[in-house]
Amino acid sequence: MNYLNQSWRIDRRHALRAMGTCISLPMLECMGAAEKTDTPKRSAFIYLANGVHSLNYQITTPGKDYQFSRSLKPLEKHRDVITPVSGLHHPGSIGHHHNCIDIFLTGGKIGPSSRNTISVDQKMAEVTGQHTRYSSMEIAITQGSLAWTADGVQLPAMRRCSEIFASLFEEPKGGIDAQRKSLRRKASVLDDNLAEVRRLEQKMGADDKGRLDQYLTSVREAEIRTRRADTWLDTPLPKIADADRKRTNRDIAQTQAGDYCRTVYDLMVLAFQTDVTRVASFSLGGEGQAIAIPEIGITESRHQLSHHGGDQGYMEKLTNYDTFAIEQFGYFLSRLAETKDLGGKPLLGSTMALFGSGMSYGHSHGNANLPLVFAGGSDLGINHGSHLDFNQGHFGGYQLDKPGEHYRLCSRPANSDAHMSNLLLLMAQKMGVETDQFGDSNKVLSL
Repeated sequence: MNYLNQSWRIDRRHALRAMGTCISLPMLECMGAAEKTDTPKRSAFIYLANGVHSLNYQITTPGKDYQFSRSLKPLEKHRDVITPVSGLHHPGSIGHHHNCIDIFLTGGKIGPSSRNTISVDQKMAEVTGQHTRYSSMEIAITQGSLAWTADGVQLPAMRRCSEIFASLFEEPKGGIDAQRKSLRRKASVLDDNLAEVRRLEQKMGADDKGRLDQYLTSVREAEIRTRRADTWLDTPLPKIADADRKRTNRDIAQTQAGDYCRTVYDLMVLAFQTDVTRVASFSLGGEGQAIAIPEIGITESRHQLSHHGGDQGYMEKLTNYDTFAIEQFGYFLSRLAETKDLGGKPLLGSTMALFGSGMSYGHSHGNANLPLVFAGGSDLGINHGSHLDFNQGHFGGYQLDKPGEHYRLCSRPANSDAHMSNLLLLMAQKMGVETDQFGDSNKVLSL
């Protein structure tokens, strides 16, 4: 979403001169060709790095009569609008542990020769983006978003809350005319000399060709978004109530993680409420980047806690970290439930929210049995209230009193057919994406 601040430059002037500008745009709402749907559909994705303390997180009873685990206890009041999910995995990540965040929403493969694929939020944005000022919203507490283009390029993320607010709801500095001139200067990054690019590519090795291709994709993505912003300049920005402005237009230090997370969630709610976007993602950090939470006595990084080596103090802190992050997610659900959309209905009914991690158990880098909570979307036909457990019938039962046995369940899928992409496919279809396949899905999940 912060494409206006990206320079998208490489060092060689020769390569810059060799890039073309021939590019097409989808028909946009502000061009008068698209009409808003009667009931906007929305999706949000939240990522927690390094898995969880699985012994304190795992729910052991399937179906409607499940008991909340210690870590998930903050969501008990949301029981009717959530579905804890156990037993799903991404086949492409099994046996690998680095950058599980990268394929969390893509269902791609992790490996030195594997290029990522499009993330489900961007697949949704292809459908919903024609109706909104921004096709999607990317936020990350540290570097790197959850969003990837079809060419395997990671979209940039925003971090500072005041910058996010300004990009969504404030008039451009210098006025609309100055902003339009700036946007059109940025839109001229690509020139029309693609033939020279082809000649340049003939002199490159495979690695350089791959880098150039990814760079060109980044530039084209930036130009599409820049031209899109140009077409929306004459469309009035939504009016923001003083209370909402005070709640969201501020910056919070990362040492106040709870305040920061709640402000980000408030920004996401406000973006959905005003319909400036219908797709949003929020990363609480990657596998090596997740922050400490000194406000609850956690001065270690999440990565450090996840490699606890059986240390009881670290295990307790990891559980507290899990519970803290889940409590903030519960705040998001509460805000969605109490906030009405433009049609007067609670946002939670038209918003699907997925919270989870691409890793299950950080100490052994286990990435099966992913910790996932699916919430909201009742107006889209989603039925909640049960623990959806894909491990059932494929293993001998949970053995939380035998940590070694349970951790093996987190490293090797009990049910090899239970792909996380099946859930992502369900969400995509509910958002209006016409497809029967996403990532490594083998069927659509039923809820």
